[in-house]
Amino acid sequence: MKIYIHKIQKLISKNIEFFLLFILIIIAGTSTQIYNFNKEKTIQNFISLSNNIYFQKSLEHIFNNLKPKYRNISHKVSKGESFNSILKKYEISNKEIRKINTTLSKLKNKNKLKINQVIKFTIERSKNNKISYLLYPVSKTKRIEINRNLKNDTFYHREIVTNLNKKINFKEGRITHSLYKTAENLKIPINLIVEFARVYGFQVDFQRDIRKNDSFQIMYEIFEDDDGKIFDTGNIIFADLVLREQSNPLYYFKYKKSEGHYDFSGKSIKKALMKTPINGARLSSSFGMRKHPIDGFNKMHRGTDFAAPEGTPIMASGDGVIIRAKWCGGGGNCIKIKHNSTYSTVYAHMSKFANGMRQGRRVKQGQVIGYVGSTGKSTGPHLHYEVIENGKKINSQTLKLPSGKILKGKERKLFEIERIKLDVLKSELIVGLK
Repeated sequence: MKIYIHKIQKLISKNIEFFLLFILIIIAGTSTQIYNFNKEKTIQNFISLSNNIYFQKSLEHIFNNLKPKYRNISHKVSKGESFNSILKKYEISNKEIRKINTTLSKLKNKNKLKINQVIKFTIERSKNNKISYLLYPVSKTKRIEINRNLKNDTFYHREIVTNLNKKINFKEGRITHSLYKTAENLKIPINLIVEFARVYGFQVDFQRDIRKNDSFQIMYEIFEDDDGKIFDTGNIIFADLVLREQSNPLYYFKYKKSEGHYDFSGKSIKKALMKTPINGARLSSSFGMRKHPIDGFNKMHRGTDFAAPEGTPIMASGDGVIIRAKWCGGGGNCIKIKHNSTYSTVYAHMSKFANGMRQGRRVKQGQVIGYVGSTGKSTGPHLHYEVIENGKKINSQTLKLPSGKILKGKERKLFEIERIKLDVLKSELIVGLK
């Protein structure tokens, strides 16, 4: 008998809060039964019990103790945030932050946090909000795991590296409305859609040249873990854009300084400037005289307007240096790029600039520099694009620029071998042999 009493006492001591709650429930139920004959009085008594400060504090104490001891946090990095500011946001003490930073300072490969990176950490629910665990991203494939040593109240760390496997994907589609939408429906990564448009942007006007039922093929690299999760994309190693039944195949080739996409004959498709610096846009106003949509009188339009949804990426049409990135009055948010001693380009009415775009910044051809908007003197979202040749604004759509290099000698032989390999690989992927 004593053994059973001892067990009951032990059970009650371990679960005292639940036991108190159980007693309170029994009391409330008994009271309800006793005063059931007087409904109004019963309600008044229940309200009185609910409002009783001791009853409320008892419940609060019970439910607080029911909370888990640790709090798991997953924080996505926003613009302007630092590692320290993130931890302070969750009321982590300066002393605790210094301990963490001391551990991180030992790492040679510690990186600067990037927007949309995710930091995961676990906080012990206490007055000091101590961190028991932290997962710090170094790259797409490498993370630092930090754990608290409870014995000496210090931190130790280890690297977690994800091994990636390269895989070749092949997709093809028939264009119904737009290249972008068709490619998106095929679940082609967005960055590769942009790259595809950039590659063909040297020779194709995506607004005027593409017709319904034109088709395309794309073969590209992806890097995934052992579970098949995609971590990154690589190069477009083959592409073909069929316009009005005419094939335009391009092959990726890299040898020493010769890197890029070449046509069937080994001719680089790269030119000084892209034909259009935006994908999927509609030519809404050409270069030349027109009636100004706002001012209402005839005026020379010294650029080309491309209508597109707000937020559509705008690319640099050539390599160069940004010499202006600011508000330009009627042009709204605009960027001007100097490509060489002959050519400059202007991109106006942007909703915003891409991260890091400022005066003096060097940009690459096809790099996203901003996004379509309707800032300044504008009637709707569009890109106003200008090409300046020797200080004079010219029609970008009639501009003829020299083609890129032609592979010769040893480079040409190596390219031919690579082209044949890619054609064989494409055929194997189509028939399912790979």
